[in-house]
Amino acid sequence: MRTYLPLGGVIAALLILSGASTTLALQQGFSATLLLLILIILLLVAHLFSLFKRQQKQAEMVIRALANGDSTLGLGQHHPMRQQFDEVKSHMQSARFNAEQQAQFLQALLIHVDLAVLVCDNEGAVIESNPAVSKLLGKSVKQLTDLGAIGELILTTERNLRTTCSWQHGEQQDTLSVQLSIATIQSKTRRVVSLQSIHDQLQHKEQQAYKRLTKVLTHEIANSITPLSSLANTCTGLLPNDLCFSDVEDKQDLQLALNTLASRTQHLGEFITRFRQISSLPKANLTPVQLGDLLERIITLFQQQAQAQHTTLALEIQSPQLVLLDSSQIEQVLINLVKNALEVLALQYKNHNTHCAAEPAKPASITLTLGQNSAQQVYIDVADTGPGIAEHVVDMIFVPFFTTKQQGSGIGLSLSRQIMLNHGGDLVYLAKAQGACFRCVFG
Repeated sequence: MRTYLPLGGVIAALLILSGASTTLALQQGFSATLLLLILIILLLVAHLFSLFKRQQKQAEMVIRALANGDSTLGLGQHHPMRQQFDEVKSHMQSARFNAEQQAQFLQALLIHVDLAVLVCDNEGAVIESNPAVSKLLGKSVKQLTDLGAIGELILTTERNLRTTCSWQHGEQQDTLSVQLSIATIQSKTRRVVSLQSIHDQLQHKEQQAYKRLTKVLTHEIANSITPLSSLANTCTGLLPNDLCFSDVEDKQDLQLALNTLASRTQHLGEFITRFRQISSLPKANLTPVQLGDLLERIITLFQQQAQAQHTTLALEIQSPQLVLLDSSQIEQVLINLVKNALEVLALQYKNHNTHCAAEPAKPASITLTLGQNSAQQVYIDVADTGPGIAEHVVDMIFVPFFTTKQQGSGIGLSLSRQIMLNHGGDLVYLAKAQGACFRCVFG
C-alpha cells in the first residue's frame, strides 16, 4: 500500500531542503539562480502531488457514492474524466431504475394473482410471499414448519416437485396442488413454492362422474323394469279363476309371486325416478332470502314429529343473514338433514327402551345453527345428539346408492350435496365428540 506525506509535511521538507541547499551553495559557491530554479521545481512537484492527491480522493468519494446509490456528488466541469463519469452515472441510474421497475412489476403481479407463492431459503425461512398465501391457508407463513407435513416435504425434497396434499383449514378439508422449484440465486439456494386449491375441481369431476353413471344406470334399469312390471300385471290378470292346480297352495304361491314382482318393479321404478333427480337437477333460481325465516319454517314443519318422539328442536341464530339462494331447493336439503337426524334419534330411543328400559334415556335434541365461519362464509349446521357416523363410512356418505339404513336409497345426502354445490357452496360432515353434524356452506 502506498503512503503519502501531507502537504504541510512536504512544505516543511522543502524548507529544510532549501536551507540545506543555501548552506551548500554558500559553501560550494553555487549561483543564486540555480538555487532558485531548484526550489521552484521542488515547489511545482509538491503542488502537482497535492493536486493529484486531492483528485484521487475526490474520485474515490464519487465512486463510493455511486456504488451506494448517491448521485449528488460529481466531478468538476473541467475534469478530464467528466464525460466518462456522466456516462457511467447515466448507465447506473438507468440500470437501477429498470431493476426497481421490474421489482415493482413482479410485486404487483404477485399481489394480483390468486396463486399462492412462497419463496424461502434452504433453512425454511420464508423470504417472500403474496397475500394469496394467507387467504388460501387461513394464516400467514413465516417458516415452512408452519405448514406441517407440507412444509416438511418441501424442505426435505432435493429436486423439483409437483404433488397434491391435504390441508385442514379450520373445520374444512381442502386439497392443495403443490409445485416446488429449486433455484440457485447469487450462490444461494432458493425454494419457490406455488400452492393452489383443487378441491372444487375434484368435486366437480366427481359430480360429473356420478351424473354420467346415474344416466347410464337409470336408463338401463328403467328399460328393464318397465316391461317386467307390465308383464307381471298382465300375467296376474290372465290367470283364470277356475285354473286348477294339483295343490291349492301352488296357485296361491303363483299369485303371490306375480304380485310381489309387480310391486317390487313398481318400487324400483319410483326409486329410479327419484334417483334421476341427481342428474337432472334444475338450475337454481336465486333470490334474496332471510335464512333465519327459512330455518324457523323448518322447525315448525318438524316440531310435532319431534315432540312425539321426545326430541327437542332448537334454533340458534348467531347473526341474521340475507343470502341469494333457491328457497325450495335449500328447504329440501334441510328437510333431508333434519329427517335423517329424527330417524337416527328415534332408532336410538327405541333401542334404549328395548335393552335398557330400567335407565332413563338421555335427552335427544337437534340444533340448527346459523353462523359465519372464519372465511366469512355463511353456514347452517344441523347437529344431533345421536351416535354419530362411524369413521370408516364417513368418506362414503355422499356417494350415490350408499346407505347405512335398511330401507334407505342412498339418494338424500348425495342430492343435498349436489344442490349445495350448485349454489357455489358445499355440504360437509363435521366430526364431533358426540352426535353427527352436517354443515351447509354457502359460497
